Amino acid sequence: AMMTGGDVAPLGSQAVTKIHQIFDWAKTSNKGLLLFIDEADAFLCERNNTYMSEAQRSALNALLFRTGDQSRDIVLVLATNRPGDLDSAVTDRIDEVIEFPLPGEEERFQLLNLYLNKYLKKGEDNRDAQPKWSHLFKKVSQKITVEADLTDEVISEAAKKTEGFSGREIAKLVAGVQAGVYGRADCVLDSQLFKEIVEYKVEEHHQRIRLASEGFQPLLFS
Repeated sequence: AMMTGGDVAPLGSQAVTKIHQIFDWAKTSNKGLLLFIDEADAFLCERNNTYMSEAQRSALNALLFRTGDQSRDIVLVLATNRPGDLDSAVTDRIDEVIEFPLPGEEERFQLLNLYLNKYLKKGEDNRDAQPKWSHLFKKVSQKITVEADLTDEVISEAAKKTEGFSGREIAKLVAGVQAGVYGRADCVLDSQLFKEIVEYKVEEHHQRIRLASEGFQPLLFS
């Protein structure tokens, strides 16, 4: 089963009941249950967090209660970009830690090529990196022409400049390239446009880091 940390808050007072139901069901299953929680820090953060509601705190306590002992019924897998935000009682229950570091230069080069091929050269829509409501305003996609000057050397240079980018940020960068191309009357992607958007996204990335270091929290829209 799969869930995200953000699935808990909307449940309100029902979250505790749902947590217990998951563990009760696992006991009745012959094969048990593997529960994957993505963005686990949104649910399993420190209980003294000022922004945690009483319902979320109660849900966290319920999960801690059900995971206090070793169990053959359920395996819990957590994914987070902010392991330091997890409650200490949660980290005490973790048996194995696997780190997936940010992509290196070669991986970034491959990711850029992957998304460029998928969403621009093949003309697909980058739906994963766009708001869920974007299809309401989207016209029929025009065919994109990719100029020959967008070479591996240009993409390799972009891979160097995007040091510190996550895979998600690279996907959003390519979504920005796609939007820039559709903003042109001729729907042509050349190296100049690509470089301009890369520079903009790199500056945006560094600005986000600066704001985070100063204690500012960016507004997020999904």
